[in-house]
Amino acid sequence: MGNCHTVGPNEALVVSGGCCGSDYKQYVFGGWAWAWWCISDTQRISLEIMTLQPRCEDVETAEGVALTVTGVAQVKIMTEKELLAVACEQFLGKNVQDIKNVVLQTLEGHLRSILGTLTVEQIYQDRDQFAKLVREVAAPDVGRMGIEILSFTIKDVYDKVDYLSSLGKTQTAVVQRDADIGVAEAERDAGIREAECKKEMLDVKFMADTKIADSKRAFELQKSAFSEEVNIKTAEAQLAYELQGAREQQKIRQEEIEIEVVQRKKQIAVEAQEILRTDKELIATVRRPAEAEAHRIQQIAEGEKVKQVLLAQAEAEKIRKIGEAEAAVIEAMGKAEAERMKLKAEAYQKYGDAAKMALVLEALPQIAAKIAAPLTKVDEIVVLSGDNSKVTSEVNRLLAELPASVHALTGVDLSKVCLIKNVTLKKVKE
Repeated sequence: MGNCHTVGPNEALVVSGGCCGSDYKQYVFGGWAWAWWCISDTQRISLEIMTLQPRCEDVETAEGVALTVTGVAQVKIMTEKELLAVACEQFLGKNVQDIKNVVLQTLEGHLRSILGTLTVEQIYQDRDQFAKLVREVAAPDVGRMGIEILSFTIKDVYDKVDYLSSLGKTQTAVVQRDADIGVAEAERDAGIREAECKKEMLDVKFMADTKIADSKRAFELQKSAFSEEVNIKTAEAQLAYELQGAREQQKIRQEEIEIEVVQRKKQIAVEAQEILRTDKELIATVRRPAEAEAHRIQQIAEGEKVKQVLLAQAEAEKIRKIGEAEAAVIEAMGKAEAERMKLKAEAYQKYGDAAKMALVLEALPQIAAKIAAPLTKVDEIVVLSGDNSKVTSEVNRLLAELPASVHALTGVDLSKVCLIKNVTLKKVKE
């Protein structure tokens, strides 16, 4: 595995090494490159401009005058692949200051050698040519190191024996002399020319005054003619102005009428829109709420209807269930009663008359209670008879008639029942 390395346009990335001892080198600037771990090496070198200030002190010129020259050079590493490879071979691993020192020493050496071949006047008066010569001489040497000289200028030239100042003084004196002579000649020529100009000025002035008078007379005549023509044109213009004003007023009135028509149409359209808006507002504020309320009431009514139907169905179901339950109870009770009656009937068939008699005897107290029920409302019974034996005979008579009444009501003969009961009791005792 490896890493992806990126580099900006102001520096170069050198990737060296590889598999199987490869000596391949990749030079990248303003891009990216891949480097394998452990077997690849990555190094960077700056491509930025380096500013140098070569300085040569007390260097003798061709005339033996010692000069001190200071220059300013702008250099950088070239980006062509072959030259970049040369620069990397020379400076890779060094910092920018080390590179500056190497190039600076080279430039100072060439500057010193060129100073020894030129005169002071050549150096001082034509600095651009001197700087150009230094660039041309030094460029091949620094180019073999992969360095390009972008610019080289002479910053300062001076000496310690006032040679340059002496040259300046001599030149200044010559220039001053020539300036004085030139001033005198200029003043002479100026005086002569001034007199000639004055004469010419007077001639020209006379001719000009004459022409001015003629021009003034012609001007006045022309002015009168122009005034007359102007008055005529003014009148015509005034009339035309009034006519045009009337036409314009008519057009303005017509435009106003058209504007009023358009405004009226717009007003009608606005009123129509307002009617539509009012209609929609009424629909939204009155009709829609009313429809919503009616729908709500309808829904409530339908819900209440459904509720009543469901309640009725539930009540009917309740009644049906209760009826079914009561019917089931009644059916069960009927079946139980039928079973009881069936059992009684079987018992009665089994025991015959004795069972019937026992049933009658069990019912007699109830019969007696029903018969005597009216008598419970009577506080006392008074038997009106003058003879006490009469009361006893009446009671005996009632008791004697009782078996017959029972026989008539039930079909059971109490006399036989008593006989059977006595027989049964005897058997039990035996």
